[in-house]
Amino acid sequence: MSVFKKKENRVRVLFVDAKNDFASQMGEYFTMKFYPDQYEAFSAGPEPDIVDCELISAMYQNGEDMRRQVSKNFENEDYLPKDKTYDYVIYTEKDVFDRLSANPEWKGKQILAPMRSRLDYAATDDLELYQEYVRSIEEVREWVKENMADPSKLASMVSA
Repeated sequence: MSVFKKKENRVRVLFVDAKNDFASQMGEYFTMKFYPDQYEAFSAGPEPDIVDCELISAMYQNGEDMRRQVSKNFENEDYLPKDKTYDYVIYTEKDVFDRLSANPEWKGKQILAPMRSRLDYAATDDLELYQEYVRSIEEVREWVKENMADPSKLASMVSA
């Protein structure tokens, strides 16, 4: 049973990707790390999986511990607000935005913020794969720092 009640003066955001296993997890993690007094951050996806193990490892090797992150679908009331109300829903994958934004399962302004996915990786060995993960981590971290520092900036990014 969800115990999430919107906390006063904090902006509630939901990061979304297809399996809630990659960029959406990092978006939630970095938002709560950098701006816990400004945001309530969550993440979910239409087809939950497990959080990418290579991502967890690369994050940990770079001083970020997201081992407690859990992949969830939109119905998961243990980790998501029961009222399904968010100030902003941030899609990290364009195809998911195209599929879900016209008829969302929640209330909230929607933002398309496409980020690198594993499908974009061109690694040919373990070192290159690790470097690809680090680039993705840096991309999401910088996006969060740049776009979430001032909650009013999100209003200018609304796509639907």
